[in-house]
Amino acid sequence: MKRTAFTKFEDNSWLPRIVARHTPFFVLLAVLFGQLLLLSVQVTRNQNVRLINVWAAEVFGPFERGFHDVINGTQQTWSSLRNLWTYRQANIQLEAELVAARARIQELSEKAAEADRLEALLQFKSRSPYKSVAARVIAASPGDGLGTVVIDRGQDAGIAVDMPVITPEGVVGKVAAVYAHTAQVLLITDPTCGVGCLLEESRIQGILKGGGQGLCDLHYVMDDQKVAAGDAVITSGLDQIYPKGLLVGHVVRSEPGNIYLHITVKPAAYLNQLETVLVLFSATSNQEEVSKSGQR
Repeated sequence: MKRTAFTKFEDNSWLPRIVARHTPFFVLLAVLFGQLLLLSVQVTRNQNVRLINVWAAEVFGPFERGFHDVINGTQQTWSSLRNLWTYRQANIQLEAELVAARARIQELSEKAAEADRLEALLQFKSRSPYKSVAARVIAASPGDGLGTVVIDRGQDAGIAVDMPVITPEGVVGKVAAVYAHTAQVLLITDPTCGVGCLLEESRIQGILKGGGQGLCDLHYVMDDQKVAAGDAVITSGLDQIYPKGLLVGHVVRSEPGNIYLHITVKPAAYLNQLETVLVLFSATSNQEEVSKSGQR
């Protein structure tokens, strides 16, 4: 069977035969290529640049420029990432410093507010005709309707039961229990705390007791009396606990009842924001102190 042209080219022996048959031709090509290289080395162009260098630049120039662009792009990307990381760390540091600065500002603002409160308290104390001692509120009963608070003054400061407790704004309550270094104060908003009061303008008398939700009720004022919202309520001094004339609060509303008016009073003191208070010593204590000073 005769071989076809396709099967002939599948035979690998044809390549050596072609090379052997055309050896002079391939030798001539090699010599010409060598001569061309020698000429390119020797021949120069403008500015004494050898031709081979020109060819090499033309052939490898695009590869070199591409590689250079890749390197530059990588460096720029790395530099951008490094700068981004640096900026991120700087941002974190600045945020931490900002938080610390805000906390410091808040601390200084709180100290300034406390200083203002203490200054107002001391000025009120200096103007008050009653002997008193300043105290800090260190605890309060839970819930919206605060009934008692605890102050940081006790027997060591001469505190006794039933001493009135006030602020520059108004009456707070009275001392209900005393311990060695602390005392419990019963607020006027507690239903068990009674205060002898009178309306500042009309001089109508009544008994003030806690009414819930941070308000008080003024009891035993007859229906035929005229009481208007905004009327000031002050201490009457008849309960022998609170000195006469201290501001207690203002009338919120007054409604008629069967016999007595239903009078709601809002305390003048900010009982849900107490921080510092004054504990008043009784007039008896003041007189005893004056007597002792005279005997000395």
